Amino acid sequence: MRTAVYIALVAIAAAFAGFFLYRAFTPKTALVEAPKVVTVPLKEQSPPVVVPTQIPAVTLMNRAGAPTSVLSFAKPIVIYNFWATWCTPCRREIPLLNQLRRERAQSVEVVGIAVDFRDAVLKYAAEIDISYPLLIGEEDGLEALDAFGVPGAFPVSVFADKEKRIVMVKLGELHADEAGFILDRIGDLNADRLDMAGAKQQISAKLQEFAQNRAKAKSAASGAAPQQLKPG
Repeated sequence: MRTAVYIALVAIAAAFAGFFLYRAFTPKTALVEAPKVVTVPLKEQSPPVVVPTQIPAVTLMNRAGAPTSVLSFAKPIVIYNFWATWCTPCRREIPLLNQLRRERAQSVEVVGIAVDFRDAVLKYAAEIDISYPLLIGEEDGLEALDAFGVPGAFPVSVFADKEKRIVMVKLGELHADEAGFILDRIGDLNADRLDMAGAKQQISAKLQEFAQNRAKAKSAASGAAPQQLKPG
């Protein structure tokens, strides 16, 4: 099975410069780097992406090779970050994830879920000093993606509150302003200063504002007219 997975990865990397696709016998969505948008795009005639209300009971191997449940992390807020070593925006956001875990050590845990080959993940994690827990899966990593109800695109960050409810799924590279706002709203939710509907509404609206501002700044820097982003 590992040989078949390796062959598929090599073929896709050659064809798409790092795209991650190896579902030879299942009709699951191919893995690509996510576009920098907040919404989750769905292909026509594809089954709808259904995100569960609670973090699913998924078990993957940790760095030491021990089976570890994604539900075993007890801090009030957990960020589950799906990534791969070949994914450029995944690499870019790792310093931010290290920083978030360090600066919010009392309330926030970051769990990296690498859907990639174990040896490649361990080597890369050592090279760049990933300080947060890592769970690693190849085929079972793809199954974890399905269990979380997230699309086949990297990176994806899933934010959960103290009750392990999924509050926000962020598709694409996570930015510091987005992370700070999401974590603050989940803090309000955990402290009963905000209900789930209110937290989701505020987060969605603010992320759209952040995305619009980044698009405008990019357009201004390039001298092009800014494009309007449709709300997700």
